[in-house]
Amino acid sequence: MQETSKPQEIRIGIIGLGGMAGEHVRHLSKLESVRITAVCDTNADAVEKFSSKIGLGQVQGYTDYAGLISDPEVDAVLSITPNDVHYRILECCMKHRKPFMTEKPFTRTYDEAFELYRQYLPNPLQGMVGFSYRYVPSFRYARDLIRGGAIGTVRSVFVQYLQSWGIPMFDTPMNWRYERAITGTGALGDLGSHMVDAARFMIGEFKEVAAHLNTFISRRPDPKSGGEGTVDVDDFAGFVALLDGGVSGVFQTSRNAYGSGNQLELTIHGDLGTIKVNCEKPEELVWIRPQSELDNPGSSVTEARRVPPKYELGQMQDFIDMVRGRVRDELPSLVDGYENQRVLEAIARAAGERRTIALSEIPSPEEALKGAN
Repeated sequence: MQETSKPQEIRIGIIGLGGMAGEHVRHLSKLESVRITAVCDTNADAVEKFSSKIGLGQVQGYTDYAGLISDPEVDAVLSITPNDVHYRILECCMKHRKPFMTEKPFTRTYDEAFELYRQYLPNPLQGMVGFSYRYVPSFRYARDLIRGGAIGTVRSVFVQYLQSWGIPMFDTPMNWRYERAITGTGALGDLGSHMVDAARFMIGEFKEVAAHLNTFISRRPDPKSGGEGTVDVDDFAGFVALLDGGVSGVFQTSRNAYGSGNQLELTIHGDLGTIKVNCEKPEELVWIRPQSELDNPGSSVTEARRVPPKYELGQMQDFIDMVRGRVRDELPSLVDGYENQRVLEAIARAAGERRTIALSEIPSPEEALKGAN
């Protein structure tokens, strides 16, 4: 019997040792021939405690991300940081040609996204942006059903992503997610970026948007000062959009929705049926369709369908496969991150200028380069 060759070992460096780092390490630990060789955080104590807690053994610790990225013992970088350092870390990864996975949103601002994409175009590098809901089995199944014509021509999509941790009764204090200088936008970039990606993933590109942003709670207790801090980002984002194929979209997101846990859900309406998915029910897809082709159009059946096992794929597995050279069509790439940030920019402009913004009003680096030639 021929032995199966062991896959190439991938040595990972992790930047940012907050709460999500432990979750990513847990998933990485299940993968074959993957080893964490370096960790980085601006807090030296966090570096020491993290290394000790997860039992990494011999691991190099850094408080400077550039040192980790340039380390010859690091093959790929996992960046789990606040938004204001995404740009610098990814720029450094491109300089040292280190494949990466970065958290969403791609960058804090569109200007940063534009510049990263401009650097990427002449010398592409494999990278993943953390749009984790592409790895919800029901979302992947829905995508295939829609592309296969199961609900006919798609006419509209409704997307909402609701959480509740920002409501007054929880007395949530100031943190970086409430500071524009660090985060860029509030609920829009934090949760809305996932909504935009889910729509792009299942339906297609955005063509135009109109939007409304609102801040419900403008002052919050500030642990740093002992007083109050000013919230200068949105608590709520709502927008309507036109997507590829003339599909109409309605979107809302809030971190102040009482009773919501982590509720990202989509309803996609087509001429032949409707599909509903919810990240809180990852193994189930709801399909509303005629009972048979001969039925009266008003006679329908609502089926809660179990997702086939083939749609199971872990995000960390896809990341490691990417580093090894296997890049799946569904992988959220650097280009997806850039296009997502472009849509977020259009939404922010639409809300600020109180008008519909066409995506064509936001020129990409590719368009800028064509115009220069």
